[in-house]
Amino acid sequence: MTTQNFSKPDIATEVAGLLLDIEAVHVNTEKPFIFTSGWASPVYIDCRKVISFLEPRRKIIEHAVATLAAECDLSKVDYIAGGETAGISYAAWISEELSKPMLYVRKKPKGFGRGAQIEGEMKDGARVLLVEDLTTDGGSKIAFAEALRDGGAVVSDVFSVFFYGIYKESPALFEDAGLSLHYLATWRDVLAAAKARKLVTDAQFEEVEKFLAAPAEWSRDHGGAFERAKAAG
Repeated sequence: MTTQNFSKPDIATEVAGLLLDIEAVHVNTEKPFIFTSGWASPVYIDCRKVISFLEPRRKIIEHAVATLAAECDLSKVDYIAGGETAGISYAAWISEELSKPMLYVRKKPKGFGRGAQIEGEMKDGARVLLVEDLTTDGGSKIAFAEALRDGGAVVSDVFSVFFYGIYKESPALFEDAGLSLHYLATWRDVLAAAKARKLVTDAQFEEVEKFLAAPAEWSRDHGGAFERAKAAG
């Protein structure tokens, strides 16, 4: 597997474009989206939608494998684990591309079995790459990683197709959890691509920029929560 022509900025631009192509990105600055956590946002992204579009999906997985090959030592990965539910399909595709066995991790213990949260056959001390569709601040990814560790796995890397990239606490959360996050695109990549295609007005662009710069304050000022829920995403 070669990474000779690997370019993270080029991948980010292309993936942002693919997400816009399939209309996985939504912008509404007048009537913000209110998430289940209570958070208000002028933007929403649905990476689950990728499952229905074959060519964009294949390209995204190609970029995922290239990114992982460039940023991780894949020879030290024994299993690919998807987080319930959106991460399962991505883990399956990446598992197939890398010819590595797959697991999936439940959000909550089912009450019996190994670790009560891990589905699949895993050996003690197995080195596991956790895969998800998107990451907001990182809380839920850390919870999945801890569940895998409780089940006997060694987890040091997490992959997400999309990373919000706006919450200041995220780097410290991942560092404290002993995890490295790998991703393809962020909100700034998508916003830049949307502006280049004239899919957002100047006023919308400016408003989303305000959200990206101060998400907690923007949420509070638009009827949403000010603090992020623990293990939000």
